[in-house]
Amino acid sequence: MKPHIDFQVENMTIEQELELYLRARFTLLVLVTPEEERALQSLKSICDQNRRRCLTWDAAEGFHLLSGSSPIPVAPDPKTALEQIDKAEDNNTVFVLKDFHELWDNPQIKRKLRSVAQRLKFTKKSIVITTPGDEVPEELRDETVVVEFPLPNAPELETVLNQLTQTSGVKVNLTRLGREKLVQAALGLTAAQAHRVFAKAIVRDGMLDDRDIDLVTEEKKQIIRESEALEFYATHETPDDVGGLGVLKEWLRLRERAFTQEARDYGLPAPKGIALIGIPGTGKSLTAKMIGGLWRLPLLRLDIGALFGSLVGESEARARRALQLAETVAPCVVWIDEMEKGLAHGGLDSGTSTRVFGTILTWMQEKTAPCFVVATANDIASLPPELLRKGRFDEIFFLDLPTLEERQEILTVHLRKRGRLPQDFDPVRLARESEGYVGAELEQAIIDAMYLGFNAGREFTTEDISTALERQVPLSVSQRETIEALRDWLREGRAQSASFQEVREAEQRFVPLQLGPSTG
Repeated sequence: MKPHIDFQVENMTIEQELELYLRARFTLLVLVTPEEERALQSLKSICDQNRRRCLTWDAAEGFHLLSGSSPIPVAPDPKTALEQIDKAEDNNTVFVLKDFHELWDNPQIKRKLRSVAQRLKFTKKSIVITTPGDEVPEELRDETVVVEFPLPNAPELETVLNQLTQTSGVKVNLTRLGREKLVQAALGLTAAQAHRVFAKAIVRDGMLDDRDIDLVTEEKKQIIRESEALEFYATHETPDDVGGLGVLKEWLRLRERAFTQEARDYGLPAPKGIALIGIPGTGKSLTAKMIGGLWRLPLLRLDIGALFGSLVGESEARARRALQLAETVAPCVVWIDEMEKGLAHGGLDSGTSTRVFGTILTWMQEKTAPCFVVATANDIASLPPELLRKGRFDEIFFLDLPTLEERQEILTVHLRKRGRLPQDFDPVRLARESEGYVGAELEQAIIDAMYLGFNAGREFTTEDISTALERQVPLSVSQRETIEALRDWLREGRAQSASFQEVREAEQRFVPLQLGPSTG
């Protein structure tokens, strides 16, 4: 594997990290960023503070002086540029090569770069290559350190905003809180993207005010969608939209203020996340959306399938970029849906899924940013055991077949969702008749009943829902063995039930489990 340094020392800025590498005489750094201008500003700041000369080179304009003063060498081509770096008399120099990754396929240039980097070990000269991707040729991996240049933080984005608002003729009517929220909304954007979004907000109505926060949020959603693997979800669901799962809801309510400064001052760590394991259709995805709404945090869905690319190393790079973006947007909820489908290729993809899985696992274990992970899975047999060990998640919840009381609550939720009054129906009777049904099947029964009533030219009734239930074949019947295997996993004590245990025990005493519709 190539040496990839995601070296994040607590409270150390990227400039301090780069300065540390340069002082330690790292001769070849690959600085990964789409923001070349910001990267050059940081390198210039480092060289100015340490009285080091800094020269940039690109194929279009050759060498240019970025910091310091001295004669500028002439080099119209990359081979000549490397020769000039090799023989430069000023040892205390940083050479920044722009877009040099375009030459990775040139054997002569690769060999020359490797030779020069090896000889620079005996000098104070360093080469920094700025590139949007972190792929490094195998021949250069031993000489290279790859450094990820982070997206701008809140103070940097505020500087971008200040530069815009100080422009003559710009009207600003932001409250102090509004300004803070506007900057917070822009987290996750590059400096150039933030500049464009702020400018668009100003041009739209001739001024910048608190109403523009929503515009910035919408623009960020679109940009995050372009990241290929992350999707920004609007969260409107509340606990009232999710039937049952009382234990899980109570657990979440206790942590509703977990990301506040008040919690930090109390000494509480930010929650890491939860795994939702269980039977399909029991509300795992709906719960993930509900958490974002309950905690009023951005919900980012990580699409595992979209991480995989055709080039060697591309999948791992996409995973790192997506996770880095999630950290920048933090505090947020990161939803990994049906993770077994993306992380369980069984070694048939030359180890790519294993490496992507390792990248995500390491991030989950070591992340310090307040990103709350909600991972859902239906097939636990396909999941590597190390995923569910303690330390990765705060809790593992099992979503079982809903209890009698939960089925009644689920039916009530879906009747209200479709504009009907639950008291006009008999949810108690329907709950008794739907033993073994999951929430998605109960919802579908109500929809099927609505079609019955609609086509008969009348309002649908309890009898229509009962008929729809009788016509369904629930998962607990069609996949009896799979469901029982999942429930055995819960009985073995490997997870906590998401439902109130006393309710489940009371139902079990009332009537044995009937897998399928009851006769009433």
